Amino acid sequence: MAAARRALGRTFAPATAARALAVLLFALLFGVPASARPFIDAAGRRVEVPEKAARILAAGPPASVLLYTLAPARMIGWSRAPDPDEKRYLARETWDLPTTGRLTGRGNTANVEAVLALKPDLIVDVGATDATYASLADRVQAQTGIPYILLDGRFPQIPETYRVLGRALGEEARAEELAAYAERTLAEVGAAVGSRPPEERPRVYYGRGPRGLETGLSGSINTEIIEAAGGRNVAGAAGRGGLATVSPEQILAWDPDVILTLDAPFRAALSTDALWSGLKAVRAGKVYQAPRLPFGWFDSPPGVNRLIGLRWLAGLLHPDRFWQPIEAETRRFYRLFYHVDLTPDQVAALLSGAGR
Repeated sequence: MAAARRALGRTFAPATAARALAVLLFALLFGVPASARPFIDAAGRRVEVPEKAARILAAGPPASVLLYTLAPARMIGWSRAPDPDEKRYLARETWDLPTTGRLTGRGNTANVEAVLALKPDLIVDVGATDATYASLADRVQAQTGIPYILLDGRFPQIPETYRVLGRALGEEARAEELAAYAERTLAEVGAAVGSRPPEERPRVYYGRGPRGLETGLSGSINTEIIEAAGGRNVAGAAGRGGLATVSPEQILAWDPDVILTLDAPFRAALSTDALWSGLKAVRAGKVYQAPRLPFGWFDSPPGVNRLIGLRWLAGLLHPDRFWQPIEAETRRFYRLFYHVDLTPDQVAALLSGAGR
């Protein structure tokens, strides 16, 4: 909690206190607009949400992805500007939205003046909903006078998260379409791999960064789709937690059946560095680079973008149970969620290094 408070203190600098106080006083004096309605978010907070929230600010990358998939026309910016490669997989009208920075999470960069200048009607965050994040949401809302809702970012909760946000924005029909796809994907993969005994579930290592030495422990949101796809996270042996740095010796001792990464340098090192040559996954050629455009299929961010990654990873780990081509599902997902029709070349580029 102390770390969270320090992070929030950096986000909302003392120099902005007078302006934030003025906004708060205005809200107290004039009350909640008549067009607002009560909304209970995933943290159990009662928030007065505008009936017509036309300008919505995403608090971080997972919220940016969620909002883009549901209501791109209401976005007022990206928490991180998409690079040229990413833009090719996004709707053109969103390419040049301003960069808003992050309100919460690692590397928060937004501040109260920047938030106020954007004039959002609503702030949306998705991820953890514990007391720490609820306190941060309350603090931001108090300092800006802008309603701030928290949504559950856990992977199995994606269908419900879409429905909750759809109700908040009056986008129930579109939210139901996306929720139904998510529900169907989770159910189909769960049915296909759920009966596999532990000994038939491949042991998987996920390596982040150019050296591949950062990974997610048991219970980490960054690695949760390993288990959902019918694998076993070897880093679970190091205990429960979030992201952690491990040593090459630990990876060698775990000797995974499959290695996943988002980073080309680590994937290249696995095939050329003698240090890794004895690993079972390297010897078997089961080293895969997860697609990352416009958002990571496996991670980065750990948001709704992982739905297509679940289908891809389940196919890699259990090819006998997933014979449908991933290419067709990729095109379907990108059309429904990302508002783009992929060309054959784009599909091929996405899946380069991904093993399918």
